[in-house]
Parts: sequence; C-alpha cells; structure tokens
Amino acid sequence: MAKVRVSTTVDETLLAAAREAHGGGTDASLVEAALTELLRTHRRAEIDAAYTAAYRDQPVDLPDEWGDLAEWHEAASTARSRDTTRGRPTHDARDLRRPDSR
Repeated sequence: MAKVRVSTTVDETLLAAAREAHGGGTDASLVEAALTELLRTHRRAEIDAAYTAAYRDQPVDLPDEWGDLAEWHEAASTARSRDTTRGRPTHDARDLRRPDSR
C-alpha cells in the first residue's frame, strides 16, 4: 500500500494520552489505527442509518409479500403455549443429542 506523509499540529495532552493508549507504537501506526477506527465507526453509523431508514420505510408490523409478522408471532405464541406442560417444553434436552450418543 502506498504511504503518504502527514504533517500536522495536535494538542500535546491529547497526543500524549493517545500514545500511551496505543501502547508504544510509532506515531505513524497511531495515526493509522485512529484513522482505521474512525472509518470503522463511520461505516457502522452508515449501516445503522440504513437499518433505521429500512424499518421506517417498511415497519416490521406491516404485512408484506411474506405475510403478516404480527399474525405469525401470535400464532406461534399460541402454538407454543399449547405445546407446554406445566410451563415446561414438551421436549427433553436429551432428545437433542446425536443419535449415537444416546
């Protein structure tokens, strides 16, 4: 990767704290780590904003081509409550073992 020389002035206290937190690497590695984290944080914010916009434009409780999620959830809850015995699931955890370990 091509490198570019950066010359700048920063707050002395901020630089000292950053150097300590970085663990003794070079100033170049400190700046690269800071820029990498800045871009990672920015990308996370972009993804969060995209999810926010998607849920705003297509709310979860709005029926779509896959059906009505709220209705499905209610049906699943009803079925689950019928499939329990005294508040416990009807299956036993031992049923989840591999067949050769029974």
